[in-house]
Amino acid sequence: MSAACLLVGALALALPDGGFSLEWEHSVEKIRWHEDWQVEGGTLHLTRAAVKGSGAGMEPGEGATLHKGWWVWQPDLAPQPRLTLAASGATGGGWTLCVGANCQVIGQSPGAPLILAPCDGIGR
Repeated sequence: MSAACLLVGALALALPDGGFSLEWEHSVEKIRWHEDWQVEGGTLHLTRAAVKGSGAGMEPGEGATLHKGWWVWQPDLAPQPRLTLAASGATGGGWTLCVGANCQVIGQSPGAPLILAPCDGIGR
């Protein structure tokens, strides 16, 4: 299998196994949220979601099970051509984007929304 590629704004990241994760803290509820994504066929597929508690807008998905303090489930979301992450700077933090064990915080400072898209999905 060849490595997939993810565009994060103007930066291209190689995804050796085709996957990446996003994690953030809800700005009001202060609850951690985690998502695992896979790049396939020029689109993004949400393969797993987890939330560390519940609150307004943070309810676990259908079929969620509790695992080590996290509600975990497999979302039923159609493939996405891109993700748009707001970067208001008002939440006190951004998103942690991980490719394997390599993680970086994105969208922490105010600015234009960040677009995440498969490199081969541009223009869709």
